[in-house]
Amino acid sequence: MKRLFIINPKSGAKKKSKRLEEIIKKYFPQAHIAFTERKNHAKELAQKAAAEIYNQVIVAGGDGTINEAAQSLAGKQTALGVIALGSGNGFAREIGAPLDDFEAACKNILAARETSYDLGLANGEYFLNLAGLGFEADIAASFDEMGKTAKRGKWPYFKIGIKHFFSYKAPRARVEIDGSPSQNMNLITLVFSNGRQYGSGFKIAPLASFDDGLLDMVVVEKTNIFKILAGLPNFLKKDLTPVEIRKFYKIKKAVVYIDGSFNYHIDGEPRRAKEKLEISILPCYIKVLTDNNSIKDIPQNSCLLF
Repeated sequence: MKRLFIINPKSGAKKKSKRLEEIIKKYFPQAHIAFTERKNHAKELAQKAAAEIYNQVIVAGGDGTINEAAQSLAGKQTALGVIALGSGNGFAREIGAPLDDFEAACKNILAARETSYDLGLANGEYFLNLAGLGFEADIAASFDEMGKTAKRGKWPYFKIGIKHFFSYKAPRARVEIDGSPSQNMNLITLVFSNGRQYGSGFKIAPLASFDDGLLDMVVVEKTNIFKILAGLPNFLKKDLTPVEIRKFYKIKKAVVYIDGSFNYHIDGEPRRAKEKLEISILPCYIKVLTDNNSIKDIPQNSCLLF
């Protein structure tokens, strides 16, 4: 079994990375370990591992680092594993990866099975969990602009979110769904969900599945602030309030048209588009190491288990 562990030291304190390295060597003495040194380095390392026929690439990092590796493992025989080191850890939570316990994470990888998952595609780039535009995409872009001065974690995102919330202007968009005539929307947010949550238990698409060959398109349109605040608890647990501000669609393809340039994100990483965003799903297109005992509450459908 050839395994490569990719560790993003910026996703946690240096002493955490050192401790993780020690535990990996304990459980996987034959594995190779590499540390990312720059943006997109995880993509390069995973690409080389896939070319050298590694069986598994395990990424220790946040959603952005995991997404980088996925770009290179899409359609390949090399399976993707995850050790959560980020702040939100949306994808890690979705696949049942242990949080804040490196020993448990390594044991989980040893026991995991390879499962084929769908991959989303947004303007030519893959996404594992979520892609979207609107309010949260603008927050991701603002956070990225802060660069090295930005502190990771929930509180910095929350502060930026509050700032944007009161100044946000919902863009007008035309959205084509599976080739049907376009619909006009005044968007607060538009999310294409392969998984269910952003992270930290904030579930945007509670019925999404990684292997149904479909994306859950979630629309939140402009409305009054009181309705928005009343509907927010439903993102944490279903039917907490009778006010639902989301509309749900099961789709295979969508095209979003907005005048001018606009922000969007893939797995929380900011991107910029001009006039158009094209979204689609690639069924059963990446192998992921999952602990099937810890994801029983996630809808499972059409992809084969290996």
